[in-house]
Amino acid sequence: MADKKATSPWVRLGIDFGPLVVFFISFKFGDMFIATGAFMAASVVAMVASRVLTGHIAPMLKVTFVIVMVMGGLTLYLQDETFVKMKLTVINSLFAVILLGGLLTGRLYIKMVMELAFEMDDEGWRKFTRNYVAFLVIMAVLNELIWRTQSDDFWVNFKTFGYMGATFVFIMAQMPMLMKYMPDEDGDGGKA
Repeated sequence: MADKKATSPWVRLGIDFGPLVVFFISFKFGDMFIATGAFMAASVVAMVASRVLTGHIAPMLKVTFVIVMVMGGLTLYLQDETFVKMKLTVINSLFAVILLGGLLTGRLYIKMVMELAFEMDDEGWRKFTRNYVAFLVIMAVLNELIWRTQSDDFWVNFKTFGYMGATFVFIMAQMPMLMKYMPDEDGDGGKA
């Protein structure tokens, strides 16, 4: 296994959100099938870029990649947009089940993924996991409601901008709780 390399936040953003930007632009200049093919190609590029630029491929990126390839492949093969529209629902539901399963069995998977970003005690990680599971379930349901009732253009805008905005708002709303469980200057938990 390759060592993890220090990576700029801009590179991480490009790897994580580059395929989504490609999907959005391709849809605006083409259609859902062109956008799906472009998204799949951009996902391959993101995987390679992650390996080359960071020295590894994050587990979440691997899972997302498999789902993108399966759902995108079904979309293109069957010429049915339903699969690419359900991708967000499948990913959110899968991550929610994994995180909830970990929480119920005493494994804090979200801590394993995010502990390099910030330090927090296990009680904080448990609460954050619980809240994140709820967020993922809400976003899965919202995706289903939007793609089933709104235009393709509206859904693509939601997938590109609405989802990112909702994630940002969720993280900002979690900050007071997260800070409560971070160590203070003395090295003790902030709950004192």
